[in-house]
Amino acid sequence: MKHILLILLGCVAACGDSGESNAEFTKAVVTSMHDSIASDLADLQQAARDLQAAAPTPSGRGWDATLDATAIDAMKAAWVRTRTSYEHVEGATAPIFPMADVTMDARYDDFLTMLGTAGDPDAFDGTGVTGMHGIERILYAPGIRPEVIAFESTLPGYRAAAFPATEAEAAEFKTGIAQKLIDDADALHDQWVSAATIDIGAAYQGLVGLMNEQKEKVNLAATGEEESRYANDTLFDLRNNLDGTKKVYELFRDWIAARNGDPDDTAIEEKFTSLSALYDSNAGDALPPVPATWSSDNPTAADQATPFGMLWVQVHADVDPQTAGSIVFSMNQIATLLGFPQFEEN
Repeated sequence: MKHILLILLGCVAACGDSGESNAEFTKAVVTSMHDSIASDLADLQQAARDLQAAAPTPSGRGWDATLDATAIDAMKAAWVRTRTSYEHVEGATAPIFPMADVTMDARYDDFLTMLGTAGDPDAFDGTGVTGMHGIERILYAPGIRPEVIAFESTLPGYRAAAFPATEAEAAEFKTGIAQKLIDDADALHDQWVSAATIDIGAAYQGLVGLMNEQKEKVNLAATGEEESRYANDTLFDLRNNLDGTKKVYELFRDWIAARNGDPDDTAIEEKFTSLSALYDSNAGDALPPVPATWSSDNPTAADQATPFGMLWVQVHADVDPQTAGSIVFSMNQIATLLGFPQFEEN
């Protein structure tokens, strides 16, 4: 593709057993990654527009859970599609376009850290707290779990989540925070499509980091800090992160095979399969209930035997950077094989 200048990461001259050079493999991966992620970003754009279109602006009132149930359900369905699309591409795009990741995917506590004690006095205007989780916090306001409220209410600048209470606030939701998501999705799509460079080394490292983050997302469930905490959809996010990583990793497999990387590649595929089976063994989109006595630092044997505990144990084992054969460990070995920087846990 004429707009893409290939970054060869110091290994242009080397040739693989197949006779193809790193430059040829790089070109193939860049082209495939460009097209695959552009398709998901286009889906994100459409989902954001559908969410805005469904937003009600009732005359003389704000949203009502009963009167506006159809519209609210439609917004929630569109919001779920935004999550599917973004979680598929997050690993590859966030390292390259970090500000887009902040405005679209930062959590409420992340925003309050940036905003300070003033917080966000207007949840609907498209400034301050924005993005998918800012919208999620509004859409699911009536049913937010007590442990989430307990965590967030301790944050400086906290304000309780709520539906738009007036006609003006409902209109502001539509033209403010919903429009902001559209604008950000459009900008990310356009940046990706027109990028002069795609640093596939950074993108690959981002995939490894996203797999490492699986354990953090599970850990945070115990304190009400997990990612999609209002919709209670964190398991859904984990599934989509895994699916997106598998989809992009697949683009590297011919290159890996030509570099005799089969042992690590086999380990990665096996762990992808086992982690996917683990997620699918839990019904629904929410993580299993966290035991009241749970400690991520030192979980008891009894707590580890619960559905949440068993999921926690396997996720940690499957992504631990220090464990030979784990996804993160093996993907780091593949990074070295291809001449990419390894992921390093902070």
